[in-house]
Order: sequence, then structure tokens, then C-alpha cells
Amino acid sequence: MPGNRTKAKVTAALAVAILALTLGGCSMETTSPAAARSHAASDAKPPSAAGVDCGRAKCIALTFDAGPGKDTAQLLDTLKEKKVHATFFLLGKNHVLKHPDMADEGHEVANHTWSHRRLDELSADGIREELSRTQEAIAKITGRRPTLMRPPQGRISDDVTRVSRELGLAQILWSATAKDFPTTDSELIKSRILDQAGRDGIILLHDIYDGTVPAVPGVIDELKKRGYTFVTVPQLLAPGKANPGEVYRP
Repeated sequence: MPGNRTKAKVTAALAVAILALTLGGCSMETTSPAAARSHAASDAKPPSAAGVDCGRAKCIALTFDAGPGKDTAQLLDTLKEKKVHATFFLLGKNHVLKHPDMADEGHEVANHTWSHRRLDELSADGIREELSRTQEAIAKITGRRPTLMRPPQGRISDDVTRVSRELGLAQILWSATAKDFPTTDSELIKSRILDQAGRDGIILLHDIYDGTVPAVPGVIDELKKRGYTFVTVPQLLAPGKANPGEVYRP
């Protein structure tokens, strides 16, 4: 319906404006997935495990923040059924132990801080504690420390970048968000993502909200119809790699 399309377009514009405000006052440049791929060595090739060359394929990355939640098991079943691998930015506190097999199922496990505090409001020591505690917690489960982090609310600063670099973490932002926290309307969540989806995009959803996980099958099915290939964030950047401290967004 025209009204729904108009609302979706307004939502997309607001998402861009919010992201611009988030980055406002921060001197750091961002790197797109295409730029990350082009910066790779000329003879580098995408990892064979990925099976996808996003320089040729129409790729998009599905990411989930702040989980796991009560519906994450259902989400993992859906992703397995649809043969889609996602990137999960997990909270450390009381969360990372809930689905220890997530990485074994082909998903990328990443850092979303320990307690979801805004990193740009913390000292360097506070930032370090939020990120390093989660690094250690995830390493105990998966056997390796994450290489990706997403700052809560996308808030970054020079200190966040410096500490991220120190801990070996690249900062991953997004291009499509459903603003799924204030609504349980799964159809609205789906339409917002579909309206913002684009090649080399990074979708931000939260598997902790009631309306989100039920929206995922429809998002996947429709984007596959549009010719998209779902990849993890590292696969989206390959053969380039996420450099510690660098900020990535489409």
C-alpha cells in the first residue's frame, strides 16, 4: 500500500540520519565492503569455505545484536533450514553460554560489549573492560577471540577506536535497520528491512525482541527472490579482512 511504502521510506531516511548523527563529531573514516575487497592483494581470492565472491555476487549480511534471547533457538533453526549463516554480536553478561554451538553451525560470533553500555561515554579503561571481558567469555566457548565488534547504538569515538585496535577488533556498523525495539509487528519489521536492503548491505536486527525472529523467514525468502546471497560479515569483506580499529559500513 502507498501509505506503508511512504512510512518505510521515512524510516529508511531516519535510519540514515540517526547513523550520521551517531558518527557526528567523530573524526574517523569508514570503509565499505567493496573498498575492503579492493584493498586486498591483487592475487587474493575469497576463502574457499565461503564459496562466494561478493565482488561478483549480490551479497548481503544478516546480523543480530544483543542476544541471545528466548527466541534465538528458533532463529538458529530457521537459519539452518534456510541455509543462511549470520553474524551474531553477543553481549557477554549472562548471554554467551546459552548457545555454545553457534559458531560450529557456521555463524560468525562477534562482540557487542559486556553490558551494552555506550562506549563513547566511558573512559579508555571502561571501554577496555566492556570489550575484553566479552572477548574472554566468547573465547572460552568458541576457542577463539572475536575479530569484530559492534558498539552499542553505533556510538564510536577516538578512544573506542584505539581500544578496539588494541584488542584486535574491527568496528562493524550497518546499512539497514528495522528499529525493531519499539514494535512487535513482524510485517512492519520485514517491510522496513526489505525497503532498505541493497547490495553489500549489512542488516541490523535484534533476536531479543518478540516481533523480530518471526520476521526473519520472510526477509530471507524475499531477498533470495531478489537475487541476494546471504553471507557473514567476514565473507562480505573477503578477500579483504577486517582491520582492527577500522570502522566498516556499506
